[in-house]
Amino acid sequence: MIEIKGVHKRFNPGSVNEVYALRGLDLSVADGEFVTIIGTNGSGKSTLLNAVAGEFQPDEGTIAIAGRDVTVAREFQRAALVARVFQNPFLGTVPGMSVAENLHLASLRGGAAWPRLGLTRRRREDYRDRVRALEMGLEDRLENTIGTLSGGQRQALTLLMAVMNAPLVLLLDEHTAALDPKSAAQVIKLTRQFVEDRGLTTLMVTHSMRQALDLGTRTIMMHRGQVIEDISLAQKRRLTPEDLLERFAELRRGEQLTDDMLDQLRRAYV
Repeated sequence: MIEIKGVHKRFNPGSVNEVYALRGLDLSVADGEFVTIIGTNGSGKSTLLNAVAGEFQPDEGTIAIAGRDVTVAREFQRAALVARVFQNPFLGTVPGMSVAENLHLASLRGGAAWPRLGLTRRRREDYRDRVRALEMGLEDRLENTIGTLSGGQRQALTLLMAVMNAPLVLLLDEHTAALDPKSAAQVIKLTRQFVEDRGLTTLMVTHSMRQALDLGTRTIMMHRGQVIEDISLAQKRRLTPEDLLERFAELRRGEQLTDDMLDQLRRAYV
């Protein structure tokens, strides 16, 4: 489903602010695979998602989705193929519009450019049923604006909006990091449900070692813009969060990670 070959990306090349974000990255993700991605800040995790989403063109290398070369395709040209959920739910919604209006916009994503009928009674009932399944108490709040909802409610809706049109690829960028534990648990439950029920090919960035092991069919560890570990499902089942932290500690012993980076990882998985 996703084939990334030899992708390099430098930001601000030749300046004092140059960042070499991806360094000859190779990654193959099969149809229906759910890959969790871990690594320290600056390891290239979000840049990898940005590359798949089409936020920039790589300096070198190729990216293909479902056999289609999308290396130079812009973000809007991949809208029918790729959906994304960010850490901040406001990035995936229009805060000043109602729940129903946001869901309706999501239903039109990646479709034909000509005008479509608006929010009919039938569509509102469909959206009500979809929202009820989130178990967030939103089925009677379709007319409320997104900005009036809690963080967990917004993120659950954003996730629903992302999967409504069955994208080929779902990108999750630390989508529970800003939530309280109860809301995060519900969003993770919905994530697992949506991915499994729809067979979505998924890349999920997380700082939680527990999430990395509990979710998905593979876990990859990134460092300095490359994949340095590719952990299979069978291997994941034998590992603990402490085992993953020990792998980061091994990098530190090679003078590749600082104490601050390791402390950050320890706080993240607890």
